[in-house]
Amino acid sequence: MKKTYPKILLLIFSSSIFFIILYFSLYYYTKKVEKQAYYNSKQQFNNEVNKLLALDSKPISVAINNDTNWDEFVNFIKTRDAHWYIETIGNELNIYRADYMGAYDINGKFIIRIASSKIKTADFIPLQAIKNLKKGGSSRFYIRIPEGIVEVNGASIHPSDDPLKNKTAPSGYFFVARLIDAHFISDLKKLTDSQIKFINVRPKDSIGKHKIFATIPLQDPSKKTTATLLFERDFAVYFENTIDVLYLIFLVFFINLVINLFYTRKLVYYPLDLITRVLETGSKRAIKKLKATSGEFRYIGNLFEENSNQKVELVKAKLKAEEGDRLKSSFLANLSHEIRTPMNAISGFTELIMNTELKKEEQLEYLKVIDKSGRNLVSIIEDLIEMSKIDSNQIMPNYTNVNLESCMKELYETIKITIPKSKKIDFKILPDEEIVEYNIVTDEIKLKQVIINLVTNAIKFTDKGYVAFGYKVDHENNNILFTVEDTGLGIDENNQKNIFDRFKRVDSDASIKAGGLGLGLAISKAYVEMLGGTIGLESVYGEGSVFSFSIPLLYADAKTITVRPINTVELSKGEEDGTILIAEDDNINFLLLQKIMQSSNYKIIRAANGQEAVDICIENPNIDLVLMDIKMPVMNGFEALEKIKSIRPELTIVAQTAYASSEDEEKIMKAGFLGYITKPIDREKLFELINNILKK
Repeated sequence: MKKTYPKILLLIFSSSIFFIILYFSLYYYTKKVEKQAYYNSKQQFNNEVNKLLALDSKPISVAINNDTNWDEFVNFIKTRDAHWYIETIGNELNIYRADYMGAYDINGKFIIRIASSKIKTADFIPLQAIKNLKKGGSSRFYIRIPEGIVEVNGASIHPSDDPLKNKTAPSGYFFVARLIDAHFISDLKKLTDSQIKFINVRPKDSIGKHKIFATIPLQDPSKKTTATLLFERDFAVYFENTIDVLYLIFLVFFINLVINLFYTRKLVYYPLDLITRVLETGSKRAIKKLKATSGEFRYIGNLFEENSNQKVELVKAKLKAEEGDRLKSSFLANLSHEIRTPMNAISGFTELIMNTELKKEEQLEYLKVIDKSGRNLVSIIEDLIEMSKIDSNQIMPNYTNVNLESCMKELYETIKITIPKSKKIDFKILPDEEIVEYNIVTDEIKLKQVIINLVTNAIKFTDKGYVAFGYKVDHENNNILFTVEDTGLGIDENNQKNIFDRFKRVDSDASIKAGGLGLGLAISKAYVEMLGGTIGLESVYGEGSVFSFSIPLLYADAKTITVRPINTVELSKGEEDGTILIAEDDNINFLLLQKIMQSSNYKIIRAANGQEAVDICIENPNIDLVLMDIKMPVMNGFEALEKIKSIRPELTIVAQTAYASSEDEEKIMKAGFLGYITKPIDREKLFELINNILKK
């Protein structure tokens, strides 16, 4: 290694010297070519401008020579007939594209002029110009007048037989002038394809500025410069790119040289030494240094670190898996307990009713227990199904326009009647700092479910004091903040961080007494996040809790809302006759519906599957209402609905189903059902629905 390193250095320096010689040769040649190209282009541009200026004045020179070799013009100088001059010469002002045409006699005295509105001065031709023309011929010069600088073309006047103006003496002089104004300059720019301006000092050559220029002195009759015109054009030859590339090449070469010298040792010798130490001793310090290198050696260092981290991660994963198994086992045990508890009550009291002689009061008491246990069991199952749908992303928000004030009042009235009389609590709505004056856009069903979950939890764990809920508008963050307060048991700090986890429940005497799986808060958290908000709590153990959540504030329209009163519906059972078809494949469910409606005057017909329901509806035109089960053999409820509606579109069909989510409701209503009722069947809701339909 000690002999190899100097050889590598010698090879690097030898290549560097050759590159430096080549670089400076290219640099010198490039600068020389750039200078030569600039001066050639400048000279060519200067010649081009002079030729174009001469060409621009050529038509005027030719026209002047033609007019000044004219016997009538000679006669005008003698007669000074202004009418002839105006009618004959004056009409040529536009032909000349001039601003002034003036005539002078043999002595240089002004006779007459024709001018545009641009030139007000009558006599401005200097005597030197006339002296220059006495020898005969024509001239072009530039002078400054009050209106600006003018280009003047002049010629001596001779008879028609003296076209060369060398046989006869001049009879007078004729001058045509053009004002060098913005219009003149604009035409000249188009002609020369350049930028033009007057200058006082001739600019210096500016190689590398991408501009070439030509300076044209405007001389008076005495050959003195009146003004100087600068013609400037882009020089579209870019040598800077070549120079920049050469600079960049040299810079890259120099950096490369330094890097080669520095990293040859750092990237080869040093990393190999670290790898040797890691393999021999397993040093973590060596691994850290190896990771600080680059290339394959860094990758090797990462592999060493990953190998070390994998051992740590395996230990953590094992602990986490054990914790997960413990939580799931605890949840399943709790689930088993919560399901078996109402099932035990249902089974036990049913057996007592069937096999024991009981008084009517006792039977009613036992039936109430069975009903309550059944409702608890349904609630547990619904929570499990809802949590399963949330986990599988089967639930999406169904946004509608919501009257928030009416929604809060309705929730208050609904929850108030469910509070046990044994609870000595004050249930109230928190006063609104600002009422939402317009409908908002949100999922009303999920919003209500979150509030109901939080309020019923508060009531469950509060025996005295108060439970209150309400909202306030946060315009600064553009959201609505809902709050549920209670003076109940409270939650200690250790359990607050896990309160919204689905597999964790606060294990306390009060929780065990209250029962439930503890999924309500997990579902509420999922719903709030689904609506675009957040949820949290503040609680002091033994004093109470404050749950709060927010949803985005989005107004539906600008119409002011009114709070709708909460009306109670009086059920009229069997006041009107009608024929009802019940499409239900399950015998027990049909028997239940039949027994529920025994007290009414409705005629009941049964269909055991969807196809039977279709056939009966076709054969029996007296059917007023169909209660259609969704899940049936042969043909399901959706297919039966489609066939019946195609034949009897006016027939009212209501779904009765065990599917109870908001997505199921939306699917049922979109299919064409007038309404739906969920299982287990609520007797009062069933009669309310039937009466509302058959009374229409």
